[in-house]
This record gives sequence, C-alpha cells and structure tokens, in this order.
Amino acid sequence: MLVLNRKLGESIMLGDNIEIRILEMADGKVKIGIEAPRDLTILRKEVYDQVVEENKNAINNQVDPLTVLRQNSK
Repeated sequence: MLVLNRKLGESIMLGDNIEIRILEMADGKVKIGIEAPRDLTILRKEVYDQVVEENKNAINNQVDPLTVLRQNSK
C-alpha cells in the first residue's frame, strides 16, 4: 500500500486521467474530489463490497429456468 500525505488543495494523480484532490478537512473527516472519465465506475468501498457479495450470492443461488417454467405451467 502506498501512503501519501496531502494538504488541503493538493492532489494525487492516478495514471494520466484520474485526479484525487483534498477539498476539505474538518472534525476528523476529509472531503475528497475525484476527476475521472465518466465511463469509470467509482464506488465507496462498503458499497463495492456489497455489490461483490450480492454477485456471489446470485451465482450460488442460480435457478434452473426449466424448473421454473415447469412450476409456472402447472
């Protein structure tokens, strides 16, 4: 893990087209701004973890479509 110290108004560049800027620091919180291409998905870590978990659950709970069709046709 790379650890960097930044002051208010300073930025970090990820590649050539993603900039993370420190916008505000108050009450033990840091507000950041992210400039990135619109086609790049940006999620908070806790939301990303939820999406991953839901995808795992969907794979593990796959339903056989023929079984569903047979049950619905009765």
